[in-house]
Amino acid sequence: MKKNKSIGYLLREGIRSIFRHGFMSFAAICVTVACLIIMGSFSLILYNLNMMVRELEQENEILVYVDENLTEAEAKSVGSKINLIDNVNKSEFVSREQALENFIENQDDDSVFAGIDSTTLRHRFVVTLVDNAQMETTVEAIRPIEGVADISAPYELEEGFRSLEHVLQIVTIAIIAILLVVSLFIISNTIKLAMLDRRDEIAIMKIVGATDSFIRLPFVVEGFVIGIVSAAIAFGLQWGLYDLLVRNVQAADSLKMIHFVPFRDALWVMIPAFAIAGLFVGVFGSLMSIRKFLDV
Repeated sequence: MKKNKSIGYLLREGIRSIFRHGFMSFAAICVTVACLIIMGSFSLILYNLNMMVRELEQENEILVYVDENLTEAEAKSVGSKINLIDNVNKSEFVSREQALENFIENQDDDSVFAGIDSTTLRHRFVVTLVDNAQMETTVEAIRPIEGVADISAPYELEEGFRSLEHVLQIVTIAIIAILLVVSLFIISNTIKLAMLDRRDEIAIMKIVGATDSFIRLPFVVEGFVIGIVSAAIAFGLQWGLYDLLVRNVQAADSLKMIHFVPFRDALWVMIPAFAIAGLFVGVFGSLMSIRKFLDV
């Protein structure tokens, strides 16, 4: 019972100290919010870049050419067998005539190709995959299907997208880690300034026999509250700033070339990221700051 009362007292002291040293607590919250918004902004930029790369990657298509001796009906039946492959998302049939028409439309001078007979081309299927990383395996699974004459797969382009995605992941982790360390350093020094006013109090508690954990807990509680409040404020501001930026960019982008991921779609990433970062910076920053003052 006595232990519970002691813990309750320490928790109350931690919360009271926030209001007792209001200006420094306010400064710590402001600095934490600013750091979290910077981290969140970089994270959202890199998250959007990753999504753009994945969207472009999904546009990679495999062309499956059908045996030229098959009729159109027989050629279409090949598609049902292709769709049975696990990694195939869908296969779209393109007849000889449609393939020729598409080819001519993409040329600068279509009159040059006006006399070409569609029989010079083959029926084909445009195949999209669920996971392009398994493109080579999927191609090998399609190749033995009866009626398949040839397959054209953009292996090099897919490899390029995978390399770019890997680089973006490394850059994301590196930037967030650097910003987290910088934020931790700033918060630690901000809280340390607040503790300068309380060093005599800490020294007296040490002299009368208070344990390090007894002294440390109120500061941990203080850091916890500062971290969670800062995370909530930063999250709200980040959402508002992001939506404002998206609206302004979309209004200026008349060609609709830039696509942003809606903030709501990134909530599953942003909510835990802000919460964990805020708590880590607040609590660990407090622990780092008080360590010096405990050496009395």
